[in-house]
Amino acid sequence: METTWLNAQDADFDAKLAALTAWSEERDEEVAHRVRGILKGVAQRGDVALVEYTNRFDRRDVSAMDELVVDQAQLQAALARIPAEQREALEAAADRVRRYHEKQKQDSWHYREADGTLLGQQVTPLDRAGIYVPGGKAAYPSSVLMNALPAKVAGVGEIIMVSPAPEGIINDMVLAAAAIAGVDKLFTLGGGQAVAALAYGTETVPAVDKIVGPGNIYVAEAKRQVFGKVGIDMIAGPSEILVVCDGKTNPDWIAMDLFSQAEHDEEAQAILVSPDADFLKQVAQSMETLAATLERETIIRTSMKHRGALIQVKDLDQAIEIANRIASEHLELSIDDAEQWAKKVRHAGAIFLGRHTPEALGDYCAGPNHVLPTSATARFSSPLGVYDFQKRSSLIGCSPEGASSLAKIASPLARGESLTAHARSAEYRIKKR
Repeated sequence: METTWLNAQDADFDAKLAALTAWSEERDEEVAHRVRGILKGVAQRGDVALVEYTNRFDRRDVSAMDELVVDQAQLQAALARIPAEQREALEAAADRVRRYHEKQKQDSWHYREADGTLLGQQVTPLDRAGIYVPGGKAAYPSSVLMNALPAKVAGVGEIIMVSPAPEGIINDMVLAAAAIAGVDKLFTLGGGQAVAALAYGTETVPAVDKIVGPGNIYVAEAKRQVFGKVGIDMIAGPSEILVVCDGKTNPDWIAMDLFSQAEHDEEAQAILVSPDADFLKQVAQSMETLAATLERETIIRTSMKHRGALIQVKDLDQAIEIANRIASEHLELSIDDAEQWAKKVRHAGAIFLGRHTPEALGDYCAGPNHVLPTSATARFSSPLGVYDFQKRSSLIGCSPEGASSLAKIASPLARGESLTAHARSAEYRIKKR
């Protein structure tokens, strides 16, 4: 299989690695222009624009918004309709995801100082969240669970889901997942128009406080443009996996782990790092053999050719150093003592420990969220979680004595900034002797 081979000991390694992992942040100005028009259209014309754009982009023939609404009865019908094995798997995955995210809940807190002043933090959920679930080429019921359940655990008042239904077709498992996750309203809307509806609201679609979930370039650009009007989770790039292996794992396993991300799309990135040169060759052979057994072989080969790599390193310490530099969305440590080595990892969206923990388990049912930072943003970002659906308000309550004490500190600071009203407002609270 055609892919990039690198050796970390080569003089030009750093430059080649940088080129391999670079992901252009440049915006497609034509896409940005089109998205601006779509956002403006929905903001100004509401439901009429949504019907127009849906017919145009999703190849549908609807005349009113009520044809784009999926009610609770339809969700429950889909849940009853899917095979028992699928329903049981969805319910088991949902239970694991819910239990994991329960651990992330943050509670309000406060304390009182000796003079009676109260300081603290009040944690409250968002009133309404919007989740975007991709449709079209593939169905993603797992995305429904991963986006809706943390919001539910956080106590969000209402969860609005949008998902495109090209030619009027939407997957039953997606609808069933929405039923299991407790989605309140679902609209078969996609693209920039769906993001616009969530951001601005229309006669039928309620405006939300935050939009989460992945989508195509139009969805990403729309999220970028509405940020500030509403919150967003992130601007996600292509899927990524980096596998660190000591050469002791079955090469077929590693090849398929790499393919688990390469099959997403042609821009996905799959990288293997190992100190064992012979093992890298074994994995390359496994990749060539196994690719032919997969439905998405063409996508996988394109991904591996343009963005994939097999990297030989001096030792595992250097492998972890490279992993921290790449800051991958998914990092598999297919090595002995993986838990100990993980302590050296500073930058990764999710870390998969040991030979029996493929990334695919995290995508569906392990429990942690599969919405993860990409394009090296794991250096400063975290997975989607309950905390994304909660707000924190500071609590400050001064007693007379506390106000007098604090005012004596605030006053000279305010006057030093030439903000006299600030100073005098504080000084009014200074107790007279």
